[in-house]
Amino acid sequence: MEGKSYFGITDYIIFALVLAVSSVIGIYFRFTGGKQKTFKEYLLADKSMSVLPVAFSLMASFMSAITILGVSKENYMFGTQFVVINISYIISTPIVCYLYLPVFFRLQNISVYEYLERRFGLLTRLSASIAFSLQMTLYMGIVLYAPALALSAVTGVSLTWSIIAVGVVCTFYSTLGGMKAVLITDVFQSLLMFVAVFAVVTRGVMDFGVADIFRIASEGGRLEFTNLSPDPRVRHTLWSLGIGGCFTYCSLYGVNQAQVQRLLTIRDLHRAQASLWVQWPILTLLSLSTSFAGLVLYAQYQTCDPIKNGRISQSDQLLPLYVVETMGMVPGLSGLFVSGIFSGSLSTVSSSVNSLAAVTIYDFILPFVPSHLGLKEKQATKISKFFACVYGSICVAVAFLTQLLGTGVLQASLTIFGAVGGPLLSLFTMGMLCKFVNQKGAMSGLILGLVFTLWIGFGQPKPPLPFKPLSTEGCPSVNSTVDIPEMFITEISQNVGNETFVEKILYLSTNDSDVTMLELSTPLSAPTKGITLLPSNLTVMDAPHKQSTPFLHELYAISYMWVAAIGFMTTLVVGVVVSLATGGNDILDPELYSSWVCSQAASISENLCTEKCNLTSKTGIAPVSSSTTLNPEVEEMSHL
Repeated sequence: MEGKSYFGITDYIIFALVLAVSSVIGIYFRFTGGKQKTFKEYLLADKSMSVLPVAFSLMASFMSAITILGVSKENYMFGTQFVVINISYIISTPIVCYLYLPVFFRLQNISVYEYLERRFGLLTRLSASIAFSLQMTLYMGIVLYAPALALSAVTGVSLTWSIIAVGVVCTFYSTLGGMKAVLITDVFQSLLMFVAVFAVVTRGVMDFGVADIFRIASEGGRLEFTNLSPDPRVRHTLWSLGIGGCFTYCSLYGVNQAQVQRLLTIRDLHRAQASLWVQWPILTLLSLSTSFAGLVLYAQYQTCDPIKNGRISQSDQLLPLYVVETMGMVPGLSGLFVSGIFSGSLSTVSSSVNSLAAVTIYDFILPFVPSHLGLKEKQATKISKFFACVYGSICVAVAFLTQLLGTGVLQASLTIFGAVGGPLLSLFTMGMLCKFVNQKGAMSGLILGLVFTLWIGFGQPKPPLPFKPLSTEGCPSVNSTVDIPEMFITEISQNVGNETFVEKILYLSTNDSDVTMLELSTPLSAPTKGITLLPSNLTVMDAPHKQSTPFLHELYAISYMWVAAIGFMTTLVVGVVVSLATGGNDILDPELYSSWVCSQAASISENLCTEKCNLTSKTGIAPVSSSTTLNPEVEEMSHL
């Protein structure tokens, strides 16, 4: 489908308008209110945000463009078992609301990693901040590149210019408008995401009807919700999604800088908790709608899989392909869909840019500024804006780097993102719940937790993915001619009658981390370029696995849904054991512990949080943290 454009002038106008609206929001908040001159306004939106915008923003950051394209693909290719992950959302929401969030509200630190310095020490804070920065820097580039690649291949939209346009606009409004612009644009972009998904759902229901969609899915073996296998190697089960999903959710909503910083834009704890509760049904609605869109895709392509048929090259292109084939004739619909998908990228990248700027200034600069020099708040705010612009540029650079180096970078970045969350969650959990854990234990647990999860994530070989059957029976018979590089071909000679044939084995990698083998029986004299793929000489087989020890093979086969849980438990066990062996902990500040284990913390939590919030609103000064103080008279930041 490459080279054919499905985008008309109306589509481009709609896409441009969406980017323009996001930019205008950034300009508006730059020149209104306090004009983004203080930390409190630039990074915390003056703590003036209401429940609903923050709820939509939390959801938009969680549901990136990769997620929207990936969940629909998941239901098309593997079935509906993944829908069970929504159970983990309802289990995890109260844990985040009543375990982690009260501690962060009590302290009122802009960077969540300031907590780690007060609880364990500066080394722990810096280590966690570095891990987060690496995690988010790589991920936001992938969030920008992956959907751009899928959409450009199907719609004809320029990959290069879409990356530049989205990256520049996102950096522009995030840098100018600060957190207020990020939150309000997230609401706008969330609505576009719903429009994009509902357009697919509506068209599918019009063409097939809800009953027929589920009937076709059932006949194709797609309906599955109760896989109770206890085997951790099974990709998706009730246990891996319900339990493993809780660790993933808590790592993103409970201790992730981008999400906690959003929640701190609300003035009081109760409203912030309400925002988390409100975002849960919004998130679940989009998740279920996207899953149903995957069943619509299967109903449409049940007898002619577009990947096997050669119309698309990657499974992430399924949703865009459906839109251009079924709705592309309506002017503007393709543009609206592309805008909705890219809105998922905009919301995720903007939150990453803002949170990385906050972490950089608060964790990597202010703690090391000599006290005699001081740093005025206005100067520090300007530095934050500078770093927001820098991280936006890095995002675009990572996207182009992925384009140059191939899908290996994409897979590596996603692996790192998944492997870091579990150990970081465990670090905060130990700090809030285990009074005896010290810095030696925390650092030992963090290091071993990261090493173990990254080892599992990058370890090879991985087992083949459990694809559901896909058919090409209804496809028109079309010959496909491809040029095959010699490096991908393995030849096995055999004699058949008077002719010597060669079985040419092609290894083709995809973004799904699977390897497909195509076996072509061709005469010995046949060239390796311009081979015509016909049903008579083409067989699809599973790729052979590399040899490894049985133990490592089983270890690498563990479902990715357990990686965060494994990282959490490894960090926790090592941290507890090392802390007990090294004398425990003497820091017993009740502010640093959850009210679940410290009754004194429960009694002071509400009053202290309210006092700090009121102080902020009256003086316009960021609350005192462990590493920095702000002198209200001279507006200086100094190192304690």
